[in-house]
Amino acid sequence: MTEQIKRVGVIGLGAMGMGIAQSLLRAGFEVHACDMRPEAVQKLVDAGAHAAASPAEFGDKVDALLIVVVNAQQTEQVLFGEHGAAAHLTPGTVVIASATVAPEFAEELGVRLSAVGLRFIDAPISGGAAKAASGEMSVMAAGDPETFTVCADLFKAICAKLYRLGDRPGQGSKVKMINQLLAGVHIAAAAEAMALGLRAGCDPDALYEVISNSAGSSWMFQNRVPHILKGDYTPLSAVNIFVKDLGIVLDYAKKNVFPLPLSATAHQMFMQASAAGYGTQDDSAVVKVFPGITLPVNKTL
Repeated sequence: MTEQIKRVGVIGLGAMGMGIAQSLLRAGFEVHACDMRPEAVQKLVDAGAHAAASPAEFGDKVDALLIVVVNAQQTEQVLFGEHGAAAHLTPGTVVIASATVAPEFAEELGVRLSAVGLRFIDAPISGGAAKAASGEMSVMAAGDPETFTVCADLFKAICAKLYRLGDRPGQGSKVKMINQLLAGVHIAAAAEAMALGLRAGCDPDALYEVISNSAGSSWMFQNRVPHILKGDYTPLSAVNIFVKDLGIVLDYAKKNVFPLPLSATAHQMFMQASAAGYGTQDDSAVVKVFPGITLPVNKTL
């Protein structure tokens, strides 16, 4: 029987990465953690993890490395930058990259890691901070079947649904790209609908309740509109995330000469919100592109 991985490094302890690391600790894994914020690392150390000052420090201490950063540039940096992990990991170590990136980046990353003797799973994630913390995320993954076998317990600890989408990196990122197309369009549509409803004089609570139980609802409508009603734009997923992710969608479509009119409009809405200074706020702040749409911070549902 193939021996399961038990020593896992986690790079990136944001909303998702912190929850993933905590789920691994609960499942009995030896966890090594790295983040630019010392307080985030210390939180995990207090829970039983080991600290790494830089990606290079993981070395032979881990059997798998989970990279939970924002984008391709950060993924590149933690693997191949000045203090990157790739040059120091033991051959055979599994690298699991979870940022939303262009499919071609994931494909190339698989080739580059293989060239230095490392195994790779292209594994974008979805579910938000709450699902990450409870070990119930969805993972859209692609990679060598044998690598999945040795990571079976790891994935069992961090996700409720593991979708194996192929043997070659890039397939996971393609499916995540489509998910982000829908997520971004749904958030933008929810914001537009609520803005019009508020301008029309609808009661905000009643409008949310009716739509949530009617055909016009979506998961994003039900999840994001409460942020708008409370006037609380503390970032769980920021406006700038969808500037990036819908940008990936549109770049891919442009290369393949494929029209995406709804995605393009949603992208412009997020771009407008970012340009207005809301880029680091919760993605539901895209509603602020509509004039005069404000609600008190203490608004309750």
